[in-house]
Amino acid sequence: MAGGIFSPLGSCSELEKANCHPLVCLLCHEPYQHPCLLDCYHNFCASCLRGRASDGRLRCPLCGHPSVVRGGTGLPPVDRLLQFLVDSSADCEEDAQCANCDRRCTKAELDTMYFCNTCGQPLCAPCREETHRAKMFTRHEIVSLSKRTKDIHKKCPLHEEPYIMFSTEKKSMLCINCFRDMQGESRAHCIDIETAYMQGCQRLDQAVMAVKELQTSTREAIVLLKAMIEEVRNSASEEEAAINSLFGRMQEQLSERKKTLLKAVQSQHEEKEKAFKEQLAHLASLLPTLQVHLVTCSAFLSSANKAEFLDLGYQLMERLQRIVKLPHRLRPAQTSKINSEYRAEFARCLEPLLMLTPRRSVVGSAGGIGPGITGTNMLPGGQCSKTLMVPGCPPDSDKMSAGPMVRKPTMHRYISTKVLLAEGRETPFAEHCRNYENTYRMLQMEIQGLKDQVQELHRDLTKHHSLIKTEIMSEILQKSLQMDVQIAAHYSAVEMMRSVFEEVWEETYQRVANEQEIYEAQLHDLLQLRQENSCLTTITKQIAPYVRSIAKVKERLEPR
Repeated sequence: MAGGIFSPLGSCSELEKANCHPLVCLLCHEPYQHPCLLDCYHNFCASCLRGRASDGRLRCPLCGHPSVVRGGTGLPPVDRLLQFLVDSSADCEEDAQCANCDRRCTKAELDTMYFCNTCGQPLCAPCREETHRAKMFTRHEIVSLSKRTKDIHKKCPLHEEPYIMFSTEKKSMLCINCFRDMQGESRAHCIDIETAYMQGCQRLDQAVMAVKELQTSTREAIVLLKAMIEEVRNSASEEEAAINSLFGRMQEQLSERKKTLLKAVQSQHEEKEKAFKEQLAHLASLLPTLQVHLVTCSAFLSSANKAEFLDLGYQLMERLQRIVKLPHRLRPAQTSKINSEYRAEFARCLEPLLMLTPRRSVVGSAGGIGPGITGTNMLPGGQCSKTLMVPGCPPDSDKMSAGPMVRKPTMHRYISTKVLLAEGRETPFAEHCRNYENTYRMLQMEIQGLKDQVQELHRDLTKHHSLIKTEIMSEILQKSLQMDVQIAAHYSAVEMMRSVFEEVWEETYQRVANEQEIYEAQLHDLLQLRQENSCLTTITKQIAPYVRSIAKVKERLEPR
């Protein structure tokens, strides 16, 4: 039975689809055989759990919770309650035979069978009416067959006496001998069986109510988590679409700016090359003139006598001086570096899309410009306005009747509010959300009541073609007007909180922007230090051979 079932169970959805009978094991899918109770309160057959324990611990095949097992069997204790239910179910499935008329009842007729706990015999319905209505059977305890008292529960196994009392201290039934053997203090905690049964039923009802509340909360949590999973899936799709859209626009902007920058680089290249060529042509024409005058000076000095030198020498010197004083462009008028500032240009190109100080709106929108930036709060030139589009709070220029301004469905807002309040941070906005949910729930209940009344009137008109309850029409109209006043007042109260929350949000945005700026400056400073260190390393490597050479020369000269 336990072979091939050591792999863990599937997901919760697979478990829900399975036939989860309370008396059927989730591993072998057979009725429980010696059911064992784990610390996580999951039950499995003893044979299904045998061999799973390791180092005195046994992990639940359903949830993985470890349970401590003691003893050499390596199994948790047997669940007596579940074993009782299994045995009772097996007894109910057996055919019953009336002890008086020997009539055998099928499984479908078991509900009509009775059992006399005094006689210890089953009875059919006719025999119960005919034989056990006599005065001699008035003290006999007759119950339905499913509620018969077994022998193990009728008498004390120690004294073979019937149970008459119940100890609320030890939670056990007592016979007359057990009651006599008890101390006086313990007897004060003993009550009769009937009273103990009534008190136990009351306590069980209270425990059942607590479990039902937990069941309701669990179902709500499951619905919430499923909705959040769907919301995560939708949010991921929206985020992917926004990323792809933004990336496409960034590519387009970068491509256009790339073309502009390449044109600017080509223009600078042509201008600089033209200027350098003109300067090179001027210097190329100057060099022969200088060479001719140098040769002339050399020939004049070698061939002229004193009189000729004094006659023509000063004229030659003036010419040489004028040649030297002419404005010769010996140095380049500009650098050879072409600087297009492409980093800054690309940053300016992406600035309207990325926004250096992004303002994250409360909700996203399919028509958003970027993360948290929507087309409704963008100003010309890529500036971002201070008006945040909050669900349920339209801009001041809009009225309540100007159309639906809520960009999220009510369930989305409900889930987001649940998550915000579950974080447990006590902030003004969290307190506002808590008060808002309470007021909104009251208004919603009153609106639902009006809806039900209007639907009832509509049903009367369509089915009966008449107004059965004409007197409530004026009441509905009056309540509707009152609700309109209440909703308008609540809307105004929420709208008045806008300035307070915008100040808080503005401080948060400014703080985030400052932190981002400081962070980027820290990275820039580290890169600059690294660049300086790299330059120092390069210089050190270059002068190292000269230092070693001078050191060797110094060592040779020191003895002299």
